[in-house]
Amino acid sequence: MNLIYNSDQYSVVEFVADGNRESMRFGGYEIMDKSGKREIFIGGTLAEAFRKDVEDLIATEPSVEDIDTFLGKYDALMSQPVVLH
Repeated sequence: MNLIYNSDQYSVVEFVADGNRESMRFGGYEIMDKSGKREIFIGGTLAEAFRKDVEDLIATEPSVEDIDTFLGKYDALMSQPVVLH
């Protein structure tokens, strides 16, 4: 597990691919919306597509605002509340 992005608005954690588990074949990502206090975990082919989109975005040398705007596309999918233990 690696923290790959952290801004005032979003945090993204990458989970390493695991060929022994179908849901983790391409790895996975947890995206957290800090102000909305919600998150989503994406795995499988959605994780693979996310990784490609992130690689394309990074190639453009984006600003923090550009990355946050990109991550904002996932806001509608975030339904899991963030709970601290």
